Amino acid sequence: MPAPANYYHLPSDEPIDQRVLTERVPSVGHLFRDRVAATPDGPAYLYPDANEEWQTLTWAQTRDTVYDLAAGLIGLGVEAEQRVAIASSTRIEWALADLANMCAGAATTTIYPTTIPDDVAFILQDSGTVVVFAENAEQVDKLRGIRDQIPGVTKVVVFDGDGDGDWVTTWAELQQLGQEILGTDDGAVDARIDDCRPEHLATIIYTSGTTGRPKGVRLLHKTWTYQAANVTTMENVNTDDVQFLWLPLAHVFGKQLLTFPIQVGFPTAIDGRVDKIVDNLAVVKPTFMGAAPRIFEKVYAGITMMMEQEGGLKLKLFNWASDVGRRVADLESDGKKATGLLAVQYAITDRLIGAKIRERFGGNVRFFISGSAALNLDISRWFYGMGLKIAEGYGLTESSSAAFVNRLAAFKIGSVGWPVPGTEVKIAEDGEVLLRGEGIMEGYHNNPEATAEVIDADGWFHTGDIGELDERGFLKLTDRKKDLFKTSGGKYVAPSTIESTFKGICPYVAQLVVYGAERNFVSALVTLDPDAMQGWAAANGMADKSYAEIVTSPQAREMVQGYIDELNAGLNRWETIKRFTILDKDLTIEDGELTPSMKLKRKVVSEKYKDLLDSHYES
Repeated sequence: MPAPANYYHLPSDEPIDQRVLTERVPSVGHLFRDRVAATPDGPAYLYPDANEEWQTLTWAQTRDTVYDLAAGLIGLGVEAEQRVAIASSTRIEWALADLANMCAGAATTTIYPTTIPDDVAFILQDSGTVVVFAENAEQVDKLRGIRDQIPGVTKVVVFDGDGDGDWVTTWAELQQLGQEILGTDDGAVDARIDDCRPEHLATIIYTSGTTGRPKGVRLLHKTWTYQAANVTTMENVNTDDVQFLWLPLAHVFGKQLLTFPIQVGFPTAIDGRVDKIVDNLAVVKPTFMGAAPRIFEKVYAGITMMMEQEGGLKLKLFNWASDVGRRVADLESDGKKATGLLAVQYAITDRLIGAKIRERFGGNVRFFISGSAALNLDISRWFYGMGLKIAEGYGLTESSSAAFVNRLAAFKIGSVGWPVPGTEVKIAEDGEVLLRGEGIMEGYHNNPEATAEVIDADGWFHTGDIGELDERGFLKLTDRKKDLFKTSGGKYVAPSTIESTFKGICPYVAQLVVYGAERNFVSALVTLDPDAMQGWAAANGMADKSYAEIVTSPQAREMVQGYIDELNAGLNRWETIKRFTILDKDLTIEDGELTPSMKLKRKVVSEKYKDLLDSHYES
């Protein structure tokens, strides 16, 4: 059956209460104030203190701190819709500062702490930012170095560190200023919230800028209240949930994960240190967590390699359990149930293997949310079979994160789910996914030409992604429109599909970069995961070697070649990788090769390694 051309709002088999979407509060500040009134003593946030002890803030305690900070911003002269930036990693202060901005009627400009000074200067100047929250001395020094380029910034508020009595003030000093203002006018913050309207600017998030200067995406208060409301209608989460949040809050996905808990009323544990994720899961014991595909790839690869090292009966049992779990995943993804012998086998494997896997994540996880890039199909099937659904979703900064997401009650592996309530979608003649609805940005800040390029006269946002809708309304993405390339033989190749497939085959790979536009065959760059290669090196007599020596060794190349051969066996002839080079370093965010959400910057990498890629086609 051919897929329908359009889906407006939702497939008909998911009835929702439209009043949740239409009868919304005006702003994020209103949303927060209503949550405090509803459950003042309920836990809002958990966070580690300086001694690594987890602390809890109730909604009422959060309100006290947020109002102090918001009043402090008012005292600094911040007016409605003026921009206040946050340059910090993910931590409790980020969430509180953002809420303070919302309650003061200001708009948050997000800045990754790894952003280079030149781009920071552009973002602050282009956005018209007047105050900056800075994480520490490193961020303050970066701002001082570009101070002559950002004359509009009147004050910097540092989370950790000292003020200078002039341009830089401290978090505590801002709170003190706010308390003094509230002491003479205790309704100052509430008045700002009362005046905030749905059409007021709430957030400017700058895109990664892989093809030039970053573009500032303008997201309004009605955008975030819409996103919070549609999460409620999908019933994936409830008041009993506990979220663990480590993703970059400067990213649109992180911002959404901060917003909808306010609507629903469950607590969020915040700690952005990636090296602490495993330890934190054991303490927090969350019921769900958002992550990028790379995290799931690393977990799967680590468990697989550990079992291969065990060998013997344990490996056989693990492989059997994985096979049984994948078969059950496939059935349930098609809306069926395991019965008979398979159901008995699954119950056994779940008790012996699945329960132990879930315990590694704290034991309480009901599901994960995956976004920002494609998740390998086989890895998704494996997690599902272990009792850990990964609800893939899809969206862009321009669509305020989620435009599609799998529901726990309507789940299809290999898809990014149904459109979120209130979002319209259609597939253009060339396969491009088009979106329309309240989740779509107002436009690019100070850039009407770029806005007109992506939002047409009828209000459809052209995503740049290629996809197809099945007969039930599930969206399957193929590739980025700009990433598809044609070989010199006239055959089209979807690189991200091949790259994702390889990550499910090779447990040692970090990145595969497929290349071959206008070439007579496809080649690739390969990077290997440093953690995974430590164990491999020890098993192959190279424990004393450096990472670069290990990954460029003949033994490593032979190992990777075997996985490339396995990959090629499942590809069309014109897609197969004929030549590849293993880089002596992994791609990193710091070197500008990955976005902060760990997506590949394909153009940057292709240009950086142009000579190496060209050498694949010599002689």
